Amino acid sequence: MAITSAQLTFLFGLLGNIISFGVFLSPIPTFYQIYKKKSTEGFQSIPYVVALLSAMLWIYYALLKMNATFLITINSFGCVIELLYICFFLFYATKKARVNALKEISGLLVCGFGLIVALTYFLAHGSTRVRAVGWVCLVFSLCVFVAPLCIVREVIRTKSAEYMPLPLSIFLTMNAVAWFFYGLLLKDYNIALPNVLGFVFGILQIILYMIYRKSPKKESDLEQMKVAELADHIIIVEENKNSGGQNKVQINY
Repeated sequence: MAITSAQLTFLFGLLGNIISFGVFLSPIPTFYQIYKKKSTEGFQSIPYVVALLSAMLWIYYALLKMNATFLITINSFGCVIELLYICFFLFYATKKARVNALKEISGLLVCGFGLIVALTYFLAHGSTRVRAVGWVCLVFSLCVFVAPLCIVREVIRTKSAEYMPLPLSIFLTMNAVAWFFYGLLLKDYNIALPNVLGFVFGILQIILYMIYRKSPKKESDLEQMKVAELADHIIIVEENKNSGGQNKVQINY
């Protein structure tokens, strides 16, 4: 029995939902650290605000398109989970970080999303509106997929894959493949095309992980070694002073 195009579309849409579900949950360890330390420390809110905006845009596009149910299901979950992340962040953030996060929320979510909805609703109609929102989603998705270049650059600079976990890179690559075929089968290139870039960057991250997985000693480790060596030198100096010895000890930093 041959598999129909509709069945394949359903299969890849379901697969995309399952993988994306895991991707949306991937920041949980980060927020567990925030919970334990009761502080957001150096973490930023912008990735979660951008992810929420992306999910909202895709829901708006799917509602206009009418035949992209799987986009609605996963991005609805994405909106809920990203909103929870943002609320959690605001609760533990410092006053300065909280103010910055509220600026990002008002700028991107309220003004940005509101402006897109207003312009496309009043200035475009029918299929033109769908295409306009589709292009916005496509451009925004391309920007989101380009974001990992910062991580790639840091991995190459430090020659360490410590902050680029392999499981997440694999899941992101699989996610891009699933949504590419889902968009291709729907003949919706606004969905398919950004995931080509997502796949390329995912493979790049996996390759870099394989190259730099045996990372050199971290700078913090080297600093600890220097402190330990310095402590040894100080002990030697004190022993010589206490014993009245005349030996000179040179301390190298």
